[in-house]
Amino acid sequence: MLPFLLRRVGVMVLTALTLSFVVFCLTNLAPNLEKLARTEGSVRMSDEAVLSWIENNGHGGPMVMRYGQWLGVVPGWTRTDAQGVTRGRCIQGGLTAETAPRYCGILQGDWGTSTVFREPVIKTIKDKLGATGWLMLWVMLVMVPVSLIIGVLSGMREGSRTDRVLSTFAIATTATPEYVSGVILVVVFASATTGISPILAEWGWISGRTLFLGTATSAIDQITFWNFALPVMTIALYGIGYIARMTRASMTEVMTQQYIRTARLKGVAFHQVILKHALRNALIAPFTVIMLQFPWLLNGVVIVETLFNYKGFGWTLVQAAGNNDIQLLLACSVVAVFVVLLTQLISDIGYVFLNPRIRLS
Repeated sequence: MLPFLLRRVGVMVLTALTLSFVVFCLTNLAPNLEKLARTEGSVRMSDEAVLSWIENNGHGGPMVMRYGQWLGVVPGWTRTDAQGVTRGRCIQGGLTAETAPRYCGILQGDWGTSTVFREPVIKTIKDKLGATGWLMLWVMLVMVPVSLIIGVLSGMREGSRTDRVLSTFAIATTATPEYVSGVILVVVFASATTGISPILAEWGWISGRTLFLGTATSAIDQITFWNFALPVMTIALYGIGYIARMTRASMTEVMTQQYIRTARLKGVAFHQVILKHALRNALIAPFTVIMLQFPWLLNGVVIVETLFNYKGFGWTLVQAAGNNDIQLLLACSVVAVFVVLLTQLISDIGYVFLNPRIRLS
């Protein structure tokens, strides 16, 4: 197991470095830097002033050198102006050129400052990632049990009426993108003029104008069922169909195996066959799919968080990209890459423990 982990970690580190370098190059292209200079300086800056701003703020020089400075493996840049004042990447927070550290990249915990939120990037990422973490938690608590139950019930008796009904539901939810299901849920449950809310309000069954809130902004401060249910269901519906279909396919294959037939011929009760023999083997494939939902949730919530104005990681990513916040955009990409690689590693380790054949080999 240890050699396997070492190999996987080595591949993860190499992949993370490669992807982060690609993103760094894309975000530091000349048009992006020119836009940043005019945003931070003045929109009336001449081309010569733009080039001077880029050079004086550490955005000039070879791309590999700047990537090393951002990563924290190359000493940070310094510039001395005509008045003899020295500025630099590491000279901040009241430090001088003599007292400032030489290295100040993400490896040292310095992720830069957000030009949109005007605060350290690490603080922005921490706050927004925590908000999205709560959303991901509730989505997984709803999505995983429901999808597994649907998949197991469908796969137990392939071709039955129950299988056809549940499979149709799974296909329908998978075929409906989040921005469609989110709008439908808002219209049906969170509109004061359409859906069931006006009817319930007329009957006096609800005190407000709508059954659920159409925005999740208040959930940042306090999560309630009424302000969090719609974004959770919007994301969960798509994942439920996908995982349920994978679980059904795996369960159907397991139910045709010889050891299942042998257990049935020996008179073992059907529910005992399912629980003791079929279920564990049927969950091997869905386990990998479930683990892959975490990176999908982290990056796929962009539409849902924007639709419901929930200011989490996805919403922050949109703000960073729309406002050319290079430091924040780089930080979001690093977090996304880390989550993808970490969940993939956990998936591989879990697959080894769930599949005896892999473990023995």
